[in-house]
Amino acid sequence: MTATVPFSIFDILDLRRQFPILHQEINGKPLAFLDSGASAQQPRQVMDCLEDYFRRYHANVHRGVYRMSEEATFAYERARGKVARFIGAASPREVIFTRNATESINLVAQSWGLANVRAGDHILLTIMEHHSNIVPWQMLAERTGAHLDYIQLDGQGRLVLEDLDHLLTEKTRIVALTQQSNVLGTVNPVQLIAQRAHAVGAVVLVDGAQSVPHMPVNVQKLDIDFLAFSGHKMCGPTGIGVLWGRQALLEQMPPFLGGGSMIDVVELDHSTYTEIPSRFEAGTPAIGEAIALGAAIDFLSEVSLEKIHHYEHELLTYALQRLSMVPDLKIHGPLTTEHRGATIAFTLTGLHPQDIAAVLDSEGIAVRAGHHCAQPLHRWLEVPATVRASLYLYNIPEEIDRLVLALDKARRMLG
Repeated sequence: MTATVPFSIFDILDLRRQFPILHQEINGKPLAFLDSGASAQQPRQVMDCLEDYFRRYHANVHRGVYRMSEEATFAYERARGKVARFIGAASPREVIFTRNATESINLVAQSWGLANVRAGDHILLTIMEHHSNIVPWQMLAERTGAHLDYIQLDGQGRLVLEDLDHLLTEKTRIVALTQQSNVLGTVNPVQLIAQRAHAVGAVVLVDGAQSVPHMPVNVQKLDIDFLAFSGHKMCGPTGIGVLWGRQALLEQMPPFLGGGSMIDVVELDHSTYTEIPSRFEAGTPAIGEAIALGAAIDFLSEVSLEKIHHYEHELLTYALQRLSMVPDLKIHGPLTTEHRGATIAFTLTGLHPQDIAAVLDSEGIAVRAGHHCAQPLHRWLEVPATVRASLYLYNIPEEIDRLVLALDKARRMLG
């Protein structure tokens, strides 16, 4: 069986040619990269941008008055502006560069959290969260005496929104949730939850690591308070992430790290701190990586997030159809494409996910196997691990066909 859906939104084969890494063989087979949920591949223009920085104007930012430093500063701050426009921020001052989404969430938990959460307060999460959106809040609860509550899931891995009636109270200080599950692919109704949270005076942090690369995300339309995401999941380099926060909240938050760049005046016995966003960017930042993230945003904007989202929806529809035909295979999460992203976690009865992934690798297919930094979710699923195939704009239907054939091989070899 081959794909019959119309993949005509943009020239996918021409787009794939912009990703050099895709044009290689693994174990004698063409690479089918189905692990973009962990790290997406980079187009040539992002690589060229990073190389251009290191070759031509590698210098520190903000302090030098010589030409290379000024050029680096301009490019670095221009990248901040690109991020702001990409997510609909009111101002580039609301954009803070971090190392990754994990650091962004920790920044909020340690800075905003320690200043605003007290003993007896509630922190509301969901069962489907990545460890990066659980552990920082556990640490905050341990330090403050607050306690954690969790929104439960229904049988298809969707949030039980009816529980909000008793979970959201005047004690709730923050609701932290993912916009799209990195395991189930579930896309959560963030705007609705934000409205409910704000009604009781809580702030809302969204983990956008799995959503920002794949769909249009506008922080003002969602009416949220913080957004965290990573560059390496959206065709950018590793080592660069983003925290967006409402300016009024950021201006009230104490620094996360101390050192150079985040200060105004330093005396021997005290210091005063500079304005946002510099207050939260202590030390030398990941300059080239931030600039290259700007190039990745240019690339995604040129292709169009709307087109990417629609194309992935078609791929997901085809993948769910094809995988449903594999005997003994169970797909975890919503079984329809409504409110679901192009991430598919599955198990094969009697076969260990690591063994399945090894067989797929022998066929040149790269997938993820394990608990995907979501152990509480896997306990809820009552499985120790899953195989995860995560799709992106450069995947094609033929790679899904190869995945299905390789799974049949795994069943024969391991069963």
